[in-house]
Amino acid sequence: MALVTLRKLLDAAAAGNYGVGGFNVNNMEQIQAIMEAARETNSPVILQASRGARKYANDKFLYHLMLAANEIYPDLPIVLHQDHGTRDACISAVDMGFTSVMIDGSLLDDGKTPSPFEDNVRVTKEIVNYAHAKGVSVEGELGCIGGIDDGHGIGAGDPSKYLTDPDQAVEFVERTGVDALAVAIGTSHGVYKFTQKPDHSVLVMDRIIEIHKRLPNTHLVMHGSSSVPQELLEMINKYGGAIKPTWGVPVEEIQLGIQHGVRKINVDTDLRLAMTGAIRKFFVEKPEGFDPRDYLKEARELVKEVLATRMKAFGQAGHAGDIRT
Repeated sequence: MALVTLRKLLDAAAAGNYGVGGFNVNNMEQIQAIMEAARETNSPVILQASRGARKYANDKFLYHLMLAANEIYPDLPIVLHQDHGTRDACISAVDMGFTSVMIDGSLLDDGKTPSPFEDNVRVTKEIVNYAHAKGVSVEGELGCIGGIDDGHGIGAGDPSKYLTDPDQAVEFVERTGVDALAVAIGTSHGVYKFTQKPDHSVLVMDRIIEIHKRLPNTHLVMHGSSSVPQELLEMINKYGGAIKPTWGVPVEEIQLGIQHGVRKINVDTDLRLAMTGAIRKFFVEKPEGFDPRDYLKEARELVKEVLATRMKAFGQAGHAGDIRT
């Protein structure tokens, strides 16, 4: 199967009323783990690379690793997605061959300051025009996601003022023509999302429900939606880590979002936690170990297990055949 656009994949997800995980990748082992989880669960796949990942791995290395996934798993529909791109990053991703880009016009170039609404509309519309002309999908963002990771996101402060406004969401979609809209509901990037299991005072799911009512045909996206499994934190700390108590987005809240128009769910931190936990465990239990193939194999296997569970929970399992090129 050829690579597919995000729009094609999310249209199928909307028809089937399920969500699809957008999993961030930085290296070969993460891509292998995602693809093996997808193979086991017969799931469609969104492989996404941030600007930080493209810089770390080098564009060509990372892009060709993602292309290899398409060659090795020809029966699975795969989207190659630029995550949190600037104008220039999105244009370069389109030119390279990505099938989807996310233009983050919600922040100024410093990655911390919210941008004016009109500026967001302008840059998002520019990327939509450029990408659509080349058959590439576009995800936009309105409101600001918390946390600072890979140069994007807002820092500490009152998160309520950064939530997506439903009225603006309608205008934004109408004026830009985006294929998907990332909404801010109180989630954040990174491992330190919440100091306790979040309730509706900090995770404003009602905002998603309201936006979906007004934009029933727009695919919504939840960013910063790793669930930060407590067992992974315990594993890391048991084997020498020092991660402070923290909680992620409960799977049941994501499932509520899926019932109200959320079609793409971004997950990155959970992959990192699984890899870190497996590698720490390996070196404590096998201090004589030195071969990267041994400890990265353990890391890859745990990431695969975590993501297979997510694919089933999001409802995408069994739906690879929904998308046809």
